[in-house]
Amino acid sequence: MKIAIGNDHSAVELREVISAHLKERGYEVEEVGTFSTQSSNYPEWGEKVARKVVAGEADLGIAICGTGVGISIACNKVRGIRAVVCSEPYSAKLSRQHNNANVLCFGARVVGTELAKMIVDEWLDAEFQGGRHQMRIDMIAKIEQDG
Repeated sequence: MKIAIGNDHSAVELREVISAHLKERGYEVEEVGTFSTQSSNYPEWGEKVARKVVAGEADLGIAICGTGVGISIACNKVRGIRAVVCSEPYSAKLSRQHNNANVLCFGARVVGTELAKMIVDEWLDAEFQGGRHQMRIDMIAKIEQDG
């Protein structure tokens, strides 16, 4: 499984930690940037992650900014993305099981490295449950399609 990961300037260090963690777990990782701590714009990096996912160039995405909020909003503007901001593992797990989230976002100024790893692990280890949840995903897709 391939995971695209991107970040703004506030999350360079955390992205490096998470990328290494993913590789240790056997995932293929594509880092899309930024690689600099110079101020940058989170929408650019969120869009890059999201477009990799919808194009099928990555199976899932992880996007990190200061809080996770801004970059998740940017990701969710790309049709077909269901990005979620998680600051703890339980919501990450349920976002995959119930919402089939395809991009995980969190904040480098909100969670530490060990908590970020736990969030990522719960998210990746969870599987979409389908059933009644698929009906809801379909409803979300219709809202997106209708604009």
